[in-house]
Amino acid sequence: MPDAPASVAELVAQLTLEEKAALTLGSDFWHTAGVERLAIPAIMVSDGPHGLRKQPEEADHAGIGGSVPATCFPTAATLGSSWDVDLLREVGVALGMEAAAEEVAVLLGPGINIKRSPLCGRNFEYFSEDPHVSGVLGAALIDGIQSTGTGACVKHYAANNQETDRVRVSADVDERTLREIYLSAFEHIVKTVDPWTVMCSYNRINGTYASQHHWLLTEVLRDEWDYAGLVMSDWGAVADRVPALAAGLDLEMPPNLGVSDAEVVAAVKSGELDEAVLDQTVTRLLELVERSRAQQHLASFDKAAHHRLAARAAAESAVLLKNDGMLPLRPSAGTTIAIIGEFARTPRYQGAGSSQVNPTKVDAALPALQQAVPDGVNVIFAAGFGVDSPDSDDAALGEEAIYAAQRADIVVCFLGLPASAESEGYDRSHIDLPANQIALLRRVTSANSRVAVVLSNGSAVATSDWEDSVSAVLECWLTGQAGGSAVADLLLGVVNPSGHLSETIPVRLGDNPASLNFPGEAGHVRYGEGVFVGYRGFDAAERAVSYPFGHGLSYTTFDFANLALSRAGSVAGGDLRITVSFDVSNTGSVVGKTVAQVYVRDPQASVARPPRELRAFRKVELGPGRTERVRVQLSARDLSYWSPLTNEWALEGGEFIVEVGASSRDIRVSESFDVDAPSVTAPLTADSSLEEWFADPVGGPALRRQLPADGPLSNPELLSVIGNFPVSRMASMHGLGVEMSAVDAALAEVRGADPPSVDA
Repeated sequence: MPDAPASVAELVAQLTLEEKAALTLGSDFWHTAGVERLAIPAIMVSDGPHGLRKQPEEADHAGIGGSVPATCFPTAATLGSSWDVDLLREVGVALGMEAAAEEVAVLLGPGINIKRSPLCGRNFEYFSEDPHVSGVLGAALIDGIQSTGTGACVKHYAANNQETDRVRVSADVDERTLREIYLSAFEHIVKTVDPWTVMCSYNRINGTYASQHHWLLTEVLRDEWDYAGLVMSDWGAVADRVPALAAGLDLEMPPNLGVSDAEVVAAVKSGELDEAVLDQTVTRLLELVERSRAQQHLASFDKAAHHRLAARAAAESAVLLKNDGMLPLRPSAGTTIAIIGEFARTPRYQGAGSSQVNPTKVDAALPALQQAVPDGVNVIFAAGFGVDSPDSDDAALGEEAIYAAQRADIVVCFLGLPASAESEGYDRSHIDLPANQIALLRRVTSANSRVAVVLSNGSAVATSDWEDSVSAVLECWLTGQAGGSAVADLLLGVVNPSGHLSETIPVRLGDNPASLNFPGEAGHVRYGEGVFVGYRGFDAAERAVSYPFGHGLSYTTFDFANLALSRAGSVAGGDLRITVSFDVSNTGSVVGKTVAQVYVRDPQASVARPPRELRAFRKVELGPGRTERVRVQLSARDLSYWSPLTNEWALEGGEFIVEVGASSRDIRVSESFDVDAPSVTAPLTADSSLEEWFADPVGGPALRRQLPADGPLSNPELLSVIGNFPVSRMASMHGLGVEMSAVDAALAEVRGADPPSVDA
């Protein structure tokens, strides 16, 4: 009878120091290291945020070479606009199955970094400017992937919000902003779906590389959030292997073979690195290998079914920004539709860089529309412009487009960003459509008054310069391989648009809250807007936007009513729950979906807080005339902010307001409630100001008892001038009647100790 396989602990005990060191880095570009004598296999990881990118051995590995055919699903920027948790899980299951068919143990995704600026070249790989949307949708995708026995890798941890100088730049950001905005989605995912792996980012955070950041990788991720999985580097993110290992980085990818492993061995032998730390790292790697054994390897997957899922995902994610009634198109025999724009024939459906997928097939919108329209409808096409071509080459194409627009009853222009405009590795310099496209659109709208625009782009583009001249705008983002058929269904009303913006579309780039601090200089980028990222900043400044966060139209209409709040538990008991209930009604004539968004306001906060923050959402499908009662729960955390005074999540007592609506600027119903909670104050010290002492219910009376009743500080006018002085500083200023012994006595009383004796 064969021996039972060794446990992880037994394997660690049998490994030599050199073998342990080797296991802390991969064996090649895509594989972990194995140990043949102990039957420890190497496992494969692969890019896969929106489609498997398994590269053959002869590929270039940098992201441009070929990879095995796989379904190219819509990118995260697109899926983020679906706000559909169930859909994201379905896509995750499909991704996991395709990985299993190729014996890939871990998919390197999703990316959940916050869209701090619309200029970030990698925004197409990220879900939202809001951490709640990013966390909930990222968790759903990971849950789907890992249900198949394939591991997921949530990335890039943390504050990786630009591509400019991405490997070295220091994101200089205060802890409150980190906690509330840039770590929150990671925390939600770690605590709810236990991703097999976490990938650290390239950049530095407040001067320290993420790969060597003990506070980030160990104190927060492991000690606070109880994460037990493996932490790997982004590819090439390790600056110094030994400090990185000590900080909590388990796996270096790709491996610096013969260097990093030798450094680890030397560090252990010299006593610089505790071998117990190395053992813990190796344990996590072996636990990952063990987890991967449960993956059910598939002979194949249903390519047609996955293509249909990709089409549904693209359709669910498209956002109808504007519509004066032109859409859906209802063409009848004899109608001529002019399709203008090269993207209708040659779609831009995915991003550039390491996430590029080799699709199993690609649908284009032009043939899909030609096939879908009723008999007798004439669909004509004109390219109008070249993608990535000099403007001088567009003259003839433009003339063809104007001629087509003049002949047509209606025009649909397919516009967007070329692949060169946005990519991993560099940021954008502006948010405008290419000049040749805008120039063409102006000529088209002069030739025909009924024009709809279909957009293909991975990041927000400005619409303010041209949207008033068109009848409808359909933002389709990067649709994946089945986007062409999805767009045809949306334009013709086979599918009702139901996407909502997961990022704000500004009037101008300079309106973005981060615009004055992006992308930084001299190796540093200052997150000067703090927690006022995206809609939080736009709404706080009451700044006009083209389309607000959460916005999305439909071919039907919806109403929100009968908001009710009920409370259970308490702050003191640690179990406060607010149940939010409201009705959503379809008041139009066709079946449709909307995203009901629940925001929280804290109008009495003692710190600067955004006017509203998204805390829950629900995508609801309703037939015409139907109503559904929606219920969501809020916790104490949903009402809290991170307090640097107490170094914890703080909930202040007082009034809170719950708002429900269809965007951050379209609030339909609201209701207030009161919370009973203590005020949030820093512990009193000798460096606390006199005002802080007097405001404290215990410290104020304690200090007053130590001061002369008729001393200088009894003068209100003097208090208004020097009340913000630390009491220790006052004690050094003769004539104010404050002695350090009096401060010490008051401190002792506050802390419950006997006051110190004072010499007579």
